[in-house]
Amino acid sequence: MATTKVTIGVTDLNDASSTNGLKMPSGGAFSGIPTQGMMRNNTTRASEGSASTMQHYNGTEWKDFENLPLPPYLVDYLVVAGGGSGGYYGGGGGAGGMRTSYGSTSGGGSSSESQLSLSVGTTYTIAVGAGGSGNTLTKGSNGQDSSISGTDITTITSIGGGAGGEGQNNSSALQTGNTGGSAGGSASWGSNTYSGVSGTSGQGYGSGGSATDNNTGRSSGGGGGASQAGSNGGGASSWLGGNGGNGLEVNIIGGTANIYAGGGCGNGNSPGTGGTGGGGGNHQDGSQNTGGGGGTGGSASTSGGSGIVILRMPTANYTGTTTGSPTVTTDGTDTILTYTGSGTYTA
Repeated sequence: MATTKVTIGVTDLNDASSTNGLKMPSGGAFSGIPTQGMMRNNTTRASEGSASTMQHYNGTEWKDFENLPLPPYLVDYLVVAGGGSGGYYGGGGGAGGMRTSYGSTSGGGSSSESQLSLSVGTTYTIAVGAGGSGNTLTKGSNGQDSSISGTDITTITSIGGGAGGEGQNNSSALQTGNTGGSAGGSASWGSNTYSGVSGTSGQGYGSGGSATDNNTGRSSGGGGGASQAGSNGGGASSWLGGNGGNGLEVNIIGGTANIYAGGGCGNGNSPGTGGTGGGGGNHQDGSQNTGGGGGTGGSASTSGGSGIVILRMPTANYTGTTTGSPTVTTDGTDTILTYTGSGTYTA
């Protein structure tokens, strides 16, 4: 009579939560006399990347178990780039570009994008853009791009926010705001007027323009935001700085009032206000991890806010394999990874 031996510590067949497992015989091709129902691990055969293959004997011949790759799974995302910095006595910084698959709307008034399909075992790279740095005596700096990339997906890139123009030099190159995810506001000094500039389609809005002041006042445009353009600076007798465009509410982490990518305010005798979602007000930087544009700084230049990347996936699919120390939270049946710095996720 054949003897079946179960080794203690190797298997626990009556405990649903056991981490032990049944260990099958393992080795090269079977050389004995098989009997129907035998199972073993053949180390001379490979299947779907595995260096060995489980087999069973059906009474006539050995049959391989087929190793099939796990199916991909869908993930929602929010990618916000770093915001542009405000100009010296000038225009507000543009918000970082925003792209998202969550909800109904993405940046710049576009529809939300398709979810990402992630392949099990593939590593995806997350890049989070810094905000533009404040500069003295010149225009601001654009923010840096944020992205999600991998070998089997089209890279999702959000473009850094545009710099605000400078308001102390009568030069179109310096006074005009920069384009970006959302655009930086144009500045005013002297008798020249500069229009606002465009943002990036599907990511953010354009900026406000400046008004002629004939050296008696300053009225620069606000930076664009994810859901609204920056407003123009006011003209004669008002000299009001333009307001930054509002950001967009995307509640991918759960809850409400999660607003990102607001534009910074423009300079004036009465400066404008920063847009919701991290846009800087007078002498205020853009808020970190929102992609907000820096507000007008006057003599103290402001910086744009850093960006953010968020992934939301079914908890049943979440692998827990990350780098870069993202914040991990849950909302219902989903797990959310919030990256405020660069890192990776392995599906």
